[in-house]
Amino acid sequence: MALFHEEYNSLSELFVHQLKDLYDAEHRLTDALPKMADAAKSPDLKQAFRAHLKETENHIQRLESVFQKVGKKPERVSCDAMKGLLSEGSGAINAKGDDDVRDAALIAAAQRVEHYEMAGYGTLRTFAKRLGHADVAQTLQTTLDEEGAADKKLTQIAEQVVNAKAAK
Repeated sequence: MALFHEEYNSLSELFVHQLKDLYDAEHRLTDALPKMADAAKSPDLKQAFRAHLKETENHIQRLESVFQKVGKKPERVSCDAMKGLLSEGSGAINAKGDDDVRDAALIAAAQRVEHYEMAGYGTLRTFAKRLGHADVAQTLQTTLDEEGAADKKLTQIAEQVVNAKAAK
């Protein structure tokens, strides 16, 4: 998202641009999550990635409904931030060495993605409220809540299983 190289003349324009950016980010994530699930050793972590893939597919559908509610066609703008986060995550996917340590690295990469998504959905929700789109804000809040739950699930897996094994 090249915020400093764009021109925005209204909050509505900025909202739509951010929406397109997040739409691209979610699409990119649907490509990465199966690879992360395949790379994970922990059954809980594999399941978390697979479950989040299904959620992410729902997030894309929700974003498409948001586009429709604001009278725009679903479009993607290249999300450079997600490209970078997923590029770093590919390092964990392809890492050699101890499987448990790689799982810890996968969780770290996934949580960076979750935090980015939470920031994006929170911002979009706030813009939607300001623009008078209460229904859109609620839709975005639903996804924001799911992203937060995914982050908490990853923390739980890390703290209860993966990090202890990785530390041995």
